Amino acid sequence: MDAAQIIGKIRTRQPVTAAECRWFGKALAEQAGVSDAQAGAFAMAVAMEGLGADGRVGLTEGMRDSGDMLRWKLPGPVLDKHSTGGVGDPVSMVLAPALAACGAVVPMVSGRGLGHTGGTLDKLEAIPGFVSTVSTSKLQHVVREVGCAIVGASGQVAPADRRLYAIRDVTSTVDSIDLITASILAKKLAAGIQGLVLDVKAGNGAIMQDPAQAKRLAYSLVEVASGAGCPTTALITDMSQPLATAAGNAVEMRAVMEALSGTGQKRLREVALALGAELLANSKQAQIDAESAWGMLNEAITSGAAMERFCRMVAYLGGPTDFDQSWRFCLPEANIVREVLPLATGYVRSIDTRALGLAVVEMGGGRRRETDKIDPSVGLSGFKRIGEAVDKSTPLAMVHAATEEAAAKAERAVRKAFQIGAAKVAVPPLFIDRISV
Repeated sequence: MDAAQIIGKIRTRQPVTAAECRWFGKALAEQAGVSDAQAGAFAMAVAMEGLGADGRVGLTEGMRDSGDMLRWKLPGPVLDKHSTGGVGDPVSMVLAPALAACGAVVPMVSGRGLGHTGGTLDKLEAIPGFVSTVSTSKLQHVVREVGCAIVGASGQVAPADRRLYAIRDVTSTVDSIDLITASILAKKLAAGIQGLVLDVKAGNGAIMQDPAQAKRLAYSLVEVASGAGCPTTALITDMSQPLATAAGNAVEMRAVMEALSGTGQKRLREVALALGAELLANSKQAQIDAESAWGMLNEAITSGAAMERFCRMVAYLGGPTDFDQSWRFCLPEANIVREVLPLATGYVRSIDTRALGLAVVEMGGGRRRETDKIDPSVGLSGFKRIGEAVDKSTPLAMVHAATEEAAAKAERAVRKAFQIGAAKVAVPPLFIDRISV
């Protein structure tokens, strides 16, 4: 195989084989196999011309095979979920323990936030003592003991992806669907999973704001994962407003605990249950239909079994051993908490969800650069929903800030993000589409 020849074929729109792309994906992990210049040229060629279905599968498999592959010898199907990211989206923390309570094995390798979308690991690290960066052996131990673990990828998992992601960031190729597909799936498939469900967000708070664009990404992800031997479906879900009623790290962990304790967060639970039902129904090992799977998962949450699994996972990863009781007071709290009151009476017509995510980043609750440190206590909570009535005494949201200056700035951003009108509007559907192959 020759890197320059493969790049030339892509650039001149000649067909590339799955084997060529598989070689290139694996070689990306080694400087000797593919130089920085060649990696950059490859990213740009793929972004401009694409790889085709076979090429996408080959690149994903090569990147998957560039490092360690996990193997599981546990009863129950090995399942996972991935979200393309949004604002107020802590689904993983509800779904993983619910699946574990239903007999599934869930080694969930997650990421950090960058830009307006929050990161699962950042949210979990708002829990005092929680450690998300663990060795492969620690991940396997926690999964054996609890049934699920939500952690970051070790340095040995899909190292080719780290290199390609860094190159995409500086070559303006981050939005290439072919490269997004390979990046997401390489890490997931390296975890040795037997089934995957994708939560592809669409709306003004999503990476893919246009539903048609979100559908193209969903189809690419489903086609490639299935082509690599992992049964996969995708749900396209709404991100025209935050999913949970909070955005931030500690405030979203409170939302997770509310969902697991059955005291609120209806939309969050609905998405978690729908994704879980997809996973179990699509698993050959589970042998269950979607309706029965939904019922099992719902019972796991309402009975407290999912909460018990989640809190055991927290304890095994360094958090409090009594998190089911202590979460109400042990999560970090901001110095300043204030209401954001609207300046008009009427109905919430629309929400600039991206602006809300950026307001959290501005307060220190997210990152502009990978090296930025996060304040886990800051964020927004108590969001009003599209279609709800408000008046000048009804808060649109609560601001949790470190300083008066930051709180005032966030308050202005929230007011600007909420559009209030005299006429009531229809609530956007939570589920937009389902993609399978």
